[in-house]
Amino acid sequence: MVRFMPREEKFFDLFREMSGNIVEGAQLLRGLLEHYEDVALKVQMIKGVEHKGDEITHRIFIKLNSSFITPFDREDIHMLASSLDDVLDYINSAADRLTTYKISKPPAAAAELAVIIQRQAEELATAVSLLEDGNELIKHCVEVNRLENEADGVSRAAVGRLFESETDPIQLIKHKELLEVLETATDKAEDAANVLETVVLKSA
Repeated sequence: MVRFMPREEKFFDLFREMSGNIVEGAQLLRGLLEHYEDVALKVQMIKGVEHKGDEITHRIFIKLNSSFITPFDREDIHMLASSLDDVLDYINSAADRLTTYKISKPPAAAAELAVIIQRQAEELATAVSLLEDGNELIKHCVEVNRLENEADGVSRAAVGRLFESETDPIQLIKHKELLEVLETATDKAEDAANVLETVVLKSA
């Protein structure tokens, strides 16, 4: 694997900070859905993490616009920052649905999906930490993709159960949308992993 040239530490540091922030948001979401209490407070904590993520993304874009030399393609830097930010946006969107829709008891599959999202976030963080080298990065991206497939199965089965057992149409709509937003978060993690793979393969 050819090393990225020239070496630009700041971009790598920012991406590491960004991916670590996603892990924090995913951990908070999992904790919220597994221990469904103090919901409003926990949702606000997730929102705070999401705001921090927006700030990091903004710092990456500022640096991108002010840097004459970048460690890899400018469009790939922009795409990676945007795709990582999307993961946290959907984590926040899922949390927000809980209070906006006044969901008193989320479906059990919501917590299952939150576990998958956390595992994806951790794999992405590991992949980002390997971005300067690239040799071991691909296997973590593959795992993110595998987890997305797992999430698809969990989500489809849960929606099927909702239509079989939920008699209140309003509750059905609320729970179905929550599950869909959580599943979309796993899609966004897969998108971010695909960008990471592209960056590494271009530099091979």
